Amino acid sequence: MLFVVQARQRRHRIYVDPEVIIVPIVFGLPTAAIMLRMLLKHKEKMAALRAPQDQSTIDARLQRVEQAMDAVAIEVERIGESQRFLTKVLTDKSLPGAADPRQS
Repeated sequence: MLFVVQARQRRHRIYVDPEVIIVPIVFGLPTAAIMLRMLLKHKEKMAALRAPQDQSTIDARLQRVEQAMDAVAIEVERIGESQRFLTKVLTDKSLPGAADPRQS
C-alpha cells in the first residue's frame, strides 16, 4: 500500500512508502513524550533545591561538617605518626650491627 501525495504546482504524484511515515510516528512521539517528562521532572527538582532554607539550619550543617573535617584531620595525623614510628622501629631492627647513635 502506498500513500499518494499530490503536488499542486506540477500535478504529479509522489509515492511514499508507509514506513517513512509510520516509523517516525511510532518512535518519535514516545521519545518526545519521555524527553518532555524528564525535562519537567528536572525543573521540579531544581525548584526544590532552590527553595530558601532557614539560615540556622545551614549554619548547623556547616558546623557539623567542620567538626567532621577536624576529626578526620586528627585521625590522619595519628595514622602518619604511627607510620613514622613503625618505620623507625623496623629500620632499627633491620640494622643489627649498627651502633645506637644516642650512645656516641
